[in-house]
Amino acid sequence: MNIKRNMSFAFGLWFLGATAAFSANVEFDGTLIEDACDVYPGDESIELDFGTIVDKYLYLNTQTNSQPFTIRLINCDLALGHEVKVTFIGAENSALPGLLALDAGSQATGVAVGIESISGAAIKINSGSYTQGLYTGNNNDLRFQAYVRAEPVALQNKSIVLGSWAASATFKLDYE
Repeated sequence: MNIKRNMSFAFGLWFLGATAAFSANVEFDGTLIEDACDVYPGDESIELDFGTIVDKYLYLNTQTNSQPFTIRLINCDLALGHEVKVTFIGAENSALPGLLALDAGSQATGVAVGIESISGAAIKINSGSYTQGLYTGNNNDLRFQAYVRAEPVALQNKSIVLGSWAASATFKLDYE
């Protein structure tokens, strides 16, 4: 109750144009730990080439066939984590929530990139994740797929703009 009065008083002073100052220390603490696994050298940056996509294919099928990609984990120590949660972070397409927007500078428009597990379960950009159990050692392949999907309005209006494009996401690994 006392806190509410003090906050109301401070809010009232702000409206009256009076200034009030308060300073306090902020203390941060934590623990630095080692990751449970290492990312296989070269898998820190994965490039997936969809090649040439014909717009007529998208108008007929809405999206391309999925293309597989793998994030390989090595030197896994189960004492530091028994499973890994993968989240993909990037700019979300406003017309297709959960899908990755094309990078600025792309010539093409009207499409987005979707990411899914190897079994076809959607993994939403920024909010979705995929969890997999870990094995000791080097046999920890995280398998995913990506596809290109046309935006609904671009399909309806037949307004997909052709040209080169790129889309970028960062994968985040959380060990539990």
